[in-house]
Amino acid sequence: MPTSYLVPHTSMLHRFLSSFAALRLAPRASHLVPRTSCLALVLFFAVACLAQSAQQAQPAVQSAPSKAAPLKYYELPEVKAPWMKGERLEFNLCWGIITAGTATLEVKPSKDGKTEFYTLAHDNGALKKLYPVADTIYTRVRNKGLMTEVFRKSLHEGSFHNKSLIRFDRRGEKAWLSDTVFKDPVKHIVKRSADTAVAIQGLEHSIMSAFYLVRTMPLTVGDTSRFSAVSGKKRYELKVLVHGREKMKTALGEFNTVKVEPVLDGDGIFNSKGRIFIWLTDDDKRIPVLMQCEIALGSIKAKLVKME
Repeated sequence: MPTSYLVPHTSMLHRFLSSFAALRLAPRASHLVPRTSCLALVLFFAVACLAQSAQQAQPAVQSAPSKAAPLKYYELPEVKAPWMKGERLEFNLCWGIITAGTATLEVKPSKDGKTEFYTLAHDNGALKKLYPVADTIYTRVRNKGLMTEVFRKSLHEGSFHNKSLIRFDRRGEKAWLSDTVFKDPVKHIVKRSADTAVAIQGLEHSIMSAFYLVRTMPLTVGDTSRFSAVSGKKRYELKVLVHGREKMKTALGEFNTVKVEPVLDGDGIFNSKGRIFIWLTDDDKRIPVLMQCEIALGSIKAKLVKME
């Protein structure tokens, strides 16, 4: 299935898992503890005790773009990947030799042609006093094109507490964002809050739907896929580079994988200060067996340890 339908033809991508998933790295509580909000890319995107949130993206277009007019969001084909019937993936989040936390990615079929994605990240207990993490991301998408309807994020990372909500109005070409940072989340004491409307063209993703979208792509070595996404207060452009095929040994056995790299042109989720690589199984499931972000202090890895 061609990916050119994903967005009007313009340059794009911001790094997904993410992307995916995704992930964005930035020290907040301490210069010694990198934060990458849950895998998210998530992962993917890159989606715990090293967590900080992925924040930006755009829908993808193959390197050989089609001249055909892009489809409307309601014309997109239904995604029928194996994991759309339900999936649960568990990861250890590691920084060097330290297992700092765990993360879970879950897919749950819903009603009326929709699917829900759940992403959870937590510290492993041992580091809780140093840097407690409890992150949750909820995403509801239409099965046609994995278009996000609702993206909800709750981050508790050290002294940082944030809740945000994005609702996509594709007919009105707006993404409505509500974002609140709490001084005290228990007493609901607000540090700052903002409501924002972001102009969209109709085919933008959230960071989590972008991550799952990449798992549906052909991923031909040497190709570059591009797409757009909304995160934070902006619309971002994202691209996914397909580097090659590798055999990967994991706790669950050996897998043939495809190595991809989400990239953002400019500031954003997949910040140029840290490269992110994702190894997906080389089959129709495209399971992320390893996600890795390289930073000045080493590398942060999300290693698959269980799948259902």
